[in-house]
Amino acid sequence: MEKEIKEKLEEVVALLNDPEETVMEKEVKEKLEKIVALLDDPTEIAMDKEELESRLNKVVSLVTQASADPDIEIEYCEAKGSNDPSILITYVVSEYNKPTRNFPLKSTVLRRNSPEDLANQITFTIEEFKGDIDSVGMG
Repeated sequence: MEKEIKEKLEEVVALLNDPEETVMEKEVKEKLEKIVALLDDPTEIAMDKEELESRLNKVVSLVTQASADPDIEIEYCEAKGSNDPSILITYVVSEYNKPTRNFPLKSTVLRRNSPEDLANQITFTIEEFKGDIDSVGMG
């Protein structure tokens, strides 16, 4: 429970420090009320985790649909030692050359971005990763 409260507080701090975000008093108040509610009722954490899980499933589904490259393998995995999941991207260059990149999905990122935005970011990361590997292989 401490981790969830810490994450909620980090969201408030990130919201207040974001120079591109116009912070409204109402938004800050709502986030702080959620923190107080978590302290009063821990069952709300379970509902929050279910919401995050459904958003994560949607992100994984969108990324899988968006990348039709047969040389790219996408695997969803739980991060070791933390509750934050990640997407492991493997580029199969050859039978013996399979570079990987891990794309962590922190719960704060899942909350702040829409599944479509996250899928676009991950798809861009995949293309960038593939370009990096190809440029090293070519010369």
